[in-house]
Amino acid sequence: MSTPPVAAKRPAPFTRHGITVADDYAWLKDARWQEVLRDPSVLAPDIRAYLEAENAHTEALLGPTAALQKTLVAEMRGRIKEDDSGVPMPDGPFAYTWKYRQGGQHELAGRLPREGGDFQMILDGDALAKASDYFKFGGTRHSPDHRLEAWSADLRGSEYFTIRVRAWATGQDLADTIERTGGNVVWGADSTFFFYVERDDNHRPLKVFRHRLGTPQTDDVLVYEEKDSGWFVSIGESASGRFCVISGGDHDTSEQRLVDLSDAAAAPRLVAPREKGVRYSVDDRGEELFILTNEGGAVDFRIATAPLATPDRAHWRELIPHRPGVYLINTQLYANHLVRLERANALPSIVIRDLRTGAEHTIAFDEAAYSLDSISGFEFDTTTTRFAYSSMTTPTEIYDYDMESRQRSLRKRQEIPSGHDPAAYVTTRILAKSHDGAEVPVSILHRRGFVADGTAPLLLYGYGSYGMSMPASFSANRLSLVDRGFVYAIAHIRGGADKGWNWYLDGKREKKTNTFDDFAAAGRALIDARYTSAKRIVGHGGSAGGMLMGAVANRAPELFAGIVAEVPFVDVLNTMLDDTLPLTPPEWPEWGNPIADAEAFRYILSYSPYDNVAPKNYPKILAMGGLTDPRVTYWEPAKWIARLRATMTSGGPVLLRTNMGAGHGGSSGRFNRLDEVAIAYAFALWAVGLA
Repeated sequence: MSTPPVAAKRPAPFTRHGITVADDYAWLKDARWQEVLRDPSVLAPDIRAYLEAENAHTEALLGPTAALQKTLVAEMRGRIKEDDSGVPMPDGPFAYTWKYRQGGQHELAGRLPREGGDFQMILDGDALAKASDYFKFGGTRHSPDHRLEAWSADLRGSEYFTIRVRAWATGQDLADTIERTGGNVVWGADSTFFFYVERDDNHRPLKVFRHRLGTPQTDDVLVYEEKDSGWFVSIGESASGRFCVISGGDHDTSEQRLVDLSDAAAAPRLVAPREKGVRYSVDDRGEELFILTNEGGAVDFRIATAPLATPDRAHWRELIPHRPGVYLINTQLYANHLVRLERANALPSIVIRDLRTGAEHTIAFDEAAYSLDSISGFEFDTTTTRFAYSSMTTPTEIYDYDMESRQRSLRKRQEIPSGHDPAAYVTTRILAKSHDGAEVPVSILHRRGFVADGTAPLLLYGYGSYGMSMPASFSANRLSLVDRGFVYAIAHIRGGADKGWNWYLDGKREKKTNTFDDFAAAGRALIDARYTSAKRIVGHGGSAGGMLMGAVANRAPELFAGIVAEVPFVDVLNTMLDDTLPLTPPEWPEWGNPIADAEAFRYILSYSPYDNVAPKNYPKILAMGGLTDPRVTYWEPAKWIARLRATMTSGGPVLLRTNMGAGHGGSSGRFNRLDEVAIAYAFALWAVGLA
């Protein structure tokens, strides 16, 4: 039996708002963390030694599952169509797409003639990845004249992307190289320049630059700079292709500017000035703007229009009114149609509106739980829109839909080479009553013939932050658990927007603990319904969902046999007190600002998983982090596991696995990522005695 590492206690107490907080493991945060993001080799030797000792301990304890992990990887890989390809997306004379080669880890980007012909490759991800241990594409975007392809890649996992430009005629990159960017570009109309977002030393996207081809990055023109470090900036192309849309905002407020892509010297034009608590996004149709917004108390959002000439709020006119409980997720604008994706009671639908007549019709499905997504295309003047449908039993299907004839055509059905019979599985849904009476939807997947006698192991997945919904979509990987007798459940808890924007607001900031109580309530409801029993549940979440895992481990450990926390945001108080970290200032609207607000300090302190570790019995825990993760820094799970091991009185074991060559998304490459999924699933099986 491996002896677990013991992290040295180096007390570093601090006092804020009259409260003293102990932190014995603050030393695990490298003082040069910014440099570590860019070059992991500079990590302090004592920190590296500790992380490697933890990795060795985890490998030793999970060593007996090595054969199982290999079997899981083989199963999951067997469900992947290795020479898979996307549905070509038309734009002018070409249709752009991607594909994989047999055995390939990374995408091959290319195009075909629109009327049919052979695939022409412009980017070979497998070849590009050979030069580094980590490789991830950022974005690819062809120029309006179809001669060039802007592309970007991250070689560290730190999400600093380098942009390059490749010529379609030669297959060679131009001399242009743009470092430290967000990864995507918006081309100018004449294909001689593009816009991009720079990430600064603290990894914050605050500046938009214009780059002219053939010139060095040092000559690039600053187009817009956000002065508020609590706001992040992104760019996109408007529906008509007429504008670069510069979007800024935090979790509560947003603001947008339009830059004319036909004029290389055009200045950004503000649509409507920022107003605290008001969010909006804008698209254009000729001289008319379409605005998705919560302005005017529209909690679940409404759609307004405004003249391009006078886009300020005084000229916004109602098109689609606010309907409480019907959350407008996003819109797609076409020359004659408006497509909106909306969700009510955790079930999505797509609504098509004819902008000439005002007539509307809906695309919906009748499964108990399913996922539906609209897919953006390149063309504006078209009657065709595209969407993807799946459920927990049904692999993803991609349809083209004619908005005039209302005919849908199946373009692709996800192929499972090893075989998949949807009829062999059942998707259903229950409602769990939380502590305050709120009804939490829980989507459930199990084998047909399953008997609800309380003996089955169950994996319960949750997230519950930022208004992000967890769709009841298809995952081929999770079949490896379900086929071994697991029930797989997703808790649509508050903090997400599964039941509308109020569902999100009721699980953020001073109401954050509703998220944790909802998850525990989902577990208890599944026990009451005899899907499982206490100590047969494995909790699973990542990032903010990893914070959820840490919180429920402290608050309801009796429910769980095990907990898998991937890149877990567990050191909430310390992170929100450090305004130099990449995400901290923009995160204050989500969690509260404990620097300025004593109440926020006390509330975060009351639930922050790291700060609430107590001498009690804990379930088995696996925490997985990434050394170059700029979102949830590696030291958060490291500190958490160190404190757990030093404090808990029984239970466990608690394990830490740090990917020393990756960031927030784990390993790069579609097959390498399966190794990490297999570790998590093997741990889940081990936790309930099935390994």
